[in-house]
Amino acid sequence: MLTLENISVGYGAIRALKGVSMRVEQGEVVTLIGANGAGKTTTLRTITGLLEPTEGRILFEGQEISGKPTHQLVARGISMSPEGRGVFANLTVRENLHMGAYLKKNKAEIAQDLERGFRMFPRLKERESQKAGTLSGGEQQMLAMARALMSRPRLLLLDEPSLGLAPLVVHTIFEAIDEIRGEGTTILLVEQNAHAALKHSDRAYVLETGRIVMEGPSKELAADPRIKEAYLGE
Repeated sequence: MLTLENISVGYGAIRALKGVSMRVEQGEVVTLIGANGAGKTTTLRTITGLLEPTEGRILFEGQEISGKPTHQLVARGISMSPEGRGVFANLTVRENLHMGAYLKKNKAEIAQDLERGFRMFPRLKERESQKAGTLSGGEQQMLAMARALMSRPRLLLLDEPSLGLAPLVVHTIFEAIDEIRGEGTTILLVEQNAHAALKHSDRAYVLETGRIVMEGPSKELAADPRIKEAYLGE
């Protein structure tokens, strides 16, 4: 579904990504783990057209999308829940969700997708007329994910969905990831909680200072002594 071929990205003189190649097959959950500053968010921002690669190319369902405008990629079926949630603080929960459906015209579909979000995250239903800026961090994360799903993406990018959340909320978020995958949506997950990310994904890539240094089935990487020491605190 998604292929990155030898992608390099620079911020001025700094090369944030150096020849990154990876793939995501349809129906998979693939996770990208690595330390702060490794280039994980840069990878997602490049896929979604917010950054342009200086080298390499990105293919989505066989078509090159490198450098295409973000709104065109949403229309093609790619959606992202960004790091830091990015909710519209002055809009209500319901209005935020409608923003996720801004390309859709079918009102019946939009109503269905709203209900799907409320079913997945009942807390949002309780807060639907509340301004997003007054929600807790966990509720804002649920909202960001539900909003990303409003465009009915075939590929969902999740950037640090568990960052800074209480363990109980982290559990809810990863349950939702399993549910989204079960409904047929392919997921590329960037996550600092390597333990949870490897448990809930099929395959993983390890990014260090802008390069892929390891890849493989998540279970194998979770058992690798180097991963245990570096990312799992074992």
